[in-house]
Amino acid sequence: MSSHGGTSASTPAFKDVVIDATDGLRMAEFWAAAIGLSAEPTSPKGDAVLKGSRPEHTVWVNQVPEPRTVKQRVHFDLHAADVNELIKLGATVSTRYDGWTVMLDPEGGEFCAFLREPGELSDYRLYELVVDSVDPEAVCRWWGARFDLEPQHDADNPWWWLEGGSLPWPWVFNPVGEPKTVKNRLHWDVWGRTEDFLRDGATLLRRRDEEIHWDVLGDPEGNEFCVFSR
Repeated sequence: MSSHGGTSASTPAFKDVVIDATDGLRMAEFWAAAIGLSAEPTSPKGDAVLKGSRPEHTVWVNQVPEPRTVKQRVHFDLHAADVNELIKLGATVSTRYDGWTVMLDPEGGEFCAFLREPGELSDYRLYELVVDSVDPEAVCRWWGARFDLEPQHDADNPWWWLEGGSLPWPWVFNPVGEPKTVKNRLHWDVWGRTEDFLRDGATLLRRRDEEIHWDVLGDPEGNEFCVFSR
């Protein structure tokens, strides 16, 4: 397989990312500064949107009533010049490793900061999206087939990943021992046809209705994603 060349109404493609937050405006402010995006509110209740130079850089922040309760199965990896800059924005350090630091955002959500020399940093600093997976090869191959991308794997490491096509960064599937138990607080949106995803093994969680104009589905490991029509 290789990345698809054309785009039609039925061509599946990555659209954007969504973060659930109990304080949407605070989280929008944090993530806009951490990633290098501009933030603007979209509703009086606390929803916001973060925008960059590409539509695929868009991050929506949705105000929700329920707080984070478990380790996030989906998280961001960021490029950063200095961990202290992220601390000043409201993050805290969880665990330091050789080459990267696991940090917590203002609501306790995990993300990883990879230090880079200042000259290597761009204005947009989202490095990759990471999904904890019981079977990373299987879920990576499933999404690779949807986006017509070849799954990537290094025999010396346990994770699998996708890159290219409509993805603005590498999408990594990392092995964990525990299955998903609660709704992900970070999910992705895609362009495409719901019936195609359902035919290929996705599960319908909520059909579009008077309140929402998209369908909510789950992938083979239960990760929520929303399907939008072009």
